[in-house]
This record gives sequence, C-alpha cells and structure tokens, in this order.
Amino acid sequence: MTFDRRLLERPALEVAPLLLGAVISRAGVSLRITEVEAYLGDGTDPGSHAFRGRSARNAAMFGPAGHLYAYFSYGMHVCANVVCSPEGEASAVLLRGGEIVAGAAEARRRRTTAKSDRDLARGPARLTVALGIGLADDGADLAVEPFGLTLPAGPAEFLTGPRTGVGGAGGGSEYPWRFWLPDDASVSPYRRHPKLA
Repeated sequence: MTFDRRLLERPALEVAPLLLGAVISRAGVSLRITEVEAYLGDGTDPGSHAFRGRSARNAAMFGPAGHLYAYFSYGMHVCANVVCSPEGEASAVLLRGGEIVAGAAEARRRRTTAKSDRDLARGPARLTVALGIGLADDGADLAVEPFGLTLPAGPAEFLTGPRTGVGGAGGGSEYPWRFWLPDDASVSPYRRHPKLA
C-alpha cells in the first residue's frame, strides 16, 4: 500500500486538499493530481450523487476509504473519485485534472484527440481516458494493482472556488469545493452550469 488509508477516512472537504500533488497510477500511466472537487453524502450537499442516500450507482461512495467511485456522466464519459470518510459515510473527491508524469506515450495513445501533453488529463473525462479507467473499475482499491496512489509529503498551496458544471443548490459560490494548484497548466477552466441562477 502506498498511502495511509487513515488519512482518507475523513470528510471530502478535508481530504481534497491532501490529494493535490498526489500521484495516481493505473496500467502504465501515472499522473500528478492538480485539480479536484469535494462531494459529501450526509444530506447537506445537493451536488452529491449521495445526497438522497445509497443507490446502486453510488454504492462505492459508501465503501471503504481509498477505493474508487467511477460513474458514467452525461451518458458518454466516465468520471473517477477517491472515496473518503469511514465506511458507511458517503464522501468522495472527484479527480478533475492532472499532469502525466509517467507513461506519456501510452496516455497519448489513449487520448488521440489531445492537442498537447497539457491536455492529456485536463478535465475529468480526459483524465479517466488517459489512465484507462472504465466503469468496471468502480469500487477498485487504489492500493491494489493495477492502481497505485502516493500521497505528497505535505500539503500544497491551493486555491478554491465553485465546483464546475454543478447547477441548482449545489453550485455557485456558496459551495467553493473545487480545489486546484495555482498556475498549473493541467488545471481545467471553470465552467459555470448554464442553469445556475
């Protein structure tokens, strides 16, 4: 195991900044995480898949910390989250962006539409394609091959702001739960949800 699982057994708002600068690996590709979003499942976060409780889709969010929650978004993209909080309490951190630090050739092969290396994992759908993450990885333990997760030695400096593309009560400035490394080229641009008041 390349990380202390106990560090992830806390709410997503505490874990999200700890993941900035961490390296996640899968099947020959590694990336440094540069952008994440926190989602709680305690009934206080209307932007979370677990806001209304457990379902077949979000079951992994209620599982042990350090596992993967993968889901289909907009009927065409897979997104990946690091599950946190003690088992039974839904909480997860969406991986929004990263910089490929090993296996760039394989990431380029998977992401044939990328215009530059900066764009290989810039955005949650691009990140999962670059790492080769699919729906079958939902619930996978990030400490077990083909995955690996190495947390940074200490917390990085970061910025916060509204989550990207979250509309309604879970979006906007009252939920500044997007965390990113400042001035990093692999961080995706903020996109306000079109239905956000």
